[in-house]
Amino acid sequence: MNEKTFNELNLVPLIIRALTEKGYERPTPIQAAAIPPLLTGCDLIGCAQTGTGKTAAFALPILQKLFTNRKKAPPHGARVLVLTPTRELAAQVSESFKTYGRYLPLSHALVFGGVGQSPQVEALRRGVDVLVATPGRLLDLMNQKYAGLKSVEVFVLDEADRMLDMGFLPDIKRIIATLPRERQTLLFSATMAPEILKLAQGILINPVKIAVSPPASVADHIEEWVLFVEDANKRALLSELLKAPGMDRALVFTRTKHGANRLATQLEKTAVKARAIHGNKSQTTRMAALEDFRQGRCRVLVATDIAARGIDVAGISHVINFDLPNDPESYVHRIGRTARSGAKGIAISFCGASERLYLRDIERLLKRSVPVDENHPYHVSSFARSNHHPHATTRPDNRGGRGRFRGRPQRKKNRTAEGPLANARAI
Repeated sequence: MNEKTFNELNLVPLIIRALTEKGYERPTPIQAAAIPPLLTGCDLIGCAQTGTGKTAAFALPILQKLFTNRKKAPPHGARVLVLTPTRELAAQVSESFKTYGRYLPLSHALVFGGVGQSPQVEALRRGVDVLVATPGRLLDLMNQKYAGLKSVEVFVLDEADRMLDMGFLPDIKRIIATLPRERQTLLFSATMAPEILKLAQGILINPVKIAVSPPASVADHIEEWVLFVEDANKRALLSELLKAPGMDRALVFTRTKHGANRLATQLEKTAVKARAIHGNKSQTTRMAALEDFRQGRCRVLVATDIAARGIDVAGISHVINFDLPNDPESYVHRIGRTARSGAKGIAISFCGASERLYLRDIERLLKRSVPVDENHPYHVSSFARSNHHPHATTRPDNRGGRGRFRGRPQRKKNRTAEGPLANARAI
């Protein structure tokens, strides 16, 4: 356990006050490792999975730098630029800056596509301290002379691996070409593929290197299970899972946008409050669905991979892979939506006949098998046998009780009711 407190990281009292009001006393490992060198002005490359507290790791020292060295950005300019791959992540990063810097006299602007640009242009008109943006809309505003980057002192490239996956590398290079040479640069990525390292070498100078968890690893607090099921029975199995006690807030992944829409509609017909979020939804609709999920007005959010990137909602008890991803690294990103900041969570994956190779790829990436729960009414033993290997783990039928197949791993016997999800609040 990290014994340091935020008070020991030499942050100014106004930042400490904001952190204390949020109930934050001790930094996460990446925060404890990153904040001291960033306060000295070093460049940094950070390899960290989702849910490690990465945003605060760069936001807190940046806020301190802006506050202790106050100056005004020129019209349409910014002192800090944070680039993110998605609108949702941009909104959350911007909100983090506002939360941690609530007692600091600093200005912010948030820039992303899918909405009208006029409010964003107005926010930039006088210049801002912190600009959080997605690449496409930022380039549009730069081309229209509504945004300029000559005054940027700190540049943060967040989730660089997803930036490359989404084809943003040309846009990123165009943006970087307009930045001043004298700047502090930070790059964060969940994986360190060769393309990421090549990009880092071109934009960082003698960076401090931090790796909180091995690339493509899963947080220790996530309990994983795979359930073998016919595709035709997936919806019925999901309905049974959602009836279980402790299934408080579930993020369900589908492979396609159409599948997300269809599943959310079907859940609504069974009296389960659900919303869908994917790239074909308008930004306003996506943000409204995310807010409904965050505020508890809907219990289930059905999402595709790109739409869910950057979702940081407290209290997601379960991630359910209704469809397994065909890219094994997406599995790590998906299930990282639960067990955030040291909390516990459960990840349940449905595996149909056509998805067994996807499971094999995931297990190769993880370098271990995903435990199998065969105690559900839709279990297909032939799928399990065809996927079996010497290190496979299955859950024996020794638990008893109502709802025993519902994805809850065996826990200490301190339950007040029967069933594997009866005490799920404890996670």
